[in-house]
Amino acid sequence: MEKKKTWVCYTIGAAVLLTAAFFFTLTVLPVGTCFAQTTDEKSIECQKEIAKTIVHGTAVGLGEILKEVKGEKKRIALIRKFVSPVRFYADNTGYFYVYKFNCVNVAHATQKELQGKNLYKHKDAKGKYVIRELSDAAKTGGGFVDFYWLKPSVKGEQKKVGYVEPIAGTDYFIGTGVYLP
Repeated sequence: MEKKKTWVCYTIGAAVLLTAAFFFTLTVLPVGTCFAQTTDEKSIECQKEIAKTIVHGTAVGLGEILKEVKGEKKRIALIRKFVSPVRFYADNTGYFYVYKFNCVNVAHATQKELQGKNLYKHKDAKGKYVIRELSDAAKTGGGFVDFYWLKPSVKGEQKKVGYVEPIAGTDYFIGTGVYLP
């Protein structure tokens, strides 16, 4: 039994290291190119492409890792531990959030107080049911949703475009976003 537990820990550790290398490649190398673009519009499109690529890779990786994890509490603990320290984009405003399709927050890298809360009725500053729309986009395989959300280190909600995808084999979806000027 102890050998199996050690093997699972080793496998998860290896997967996390591989994912970290993946993030480094995706965030450090392309970001310089994105910010070298000549217009804000091109830079935003490049950041959206990075968001889509990072979410897709992470959703696939987490889906594989979670196949080996039994029990909802253990799965949630692993997801929270995984997304908590990850930041990307040059200004570190990139982070992950994970929800169940029923709009219950599983993990949020910058707003830990949301974890475990049902945000089905949450509206942004403009009255949009943000999490419902994100969930609907994830249910169809993934997509972008425009909304307003709290930006780290800034007061009040800021305009944002989020990208989400389902995590295969689970009832979760993962997302990130780009804060717009």
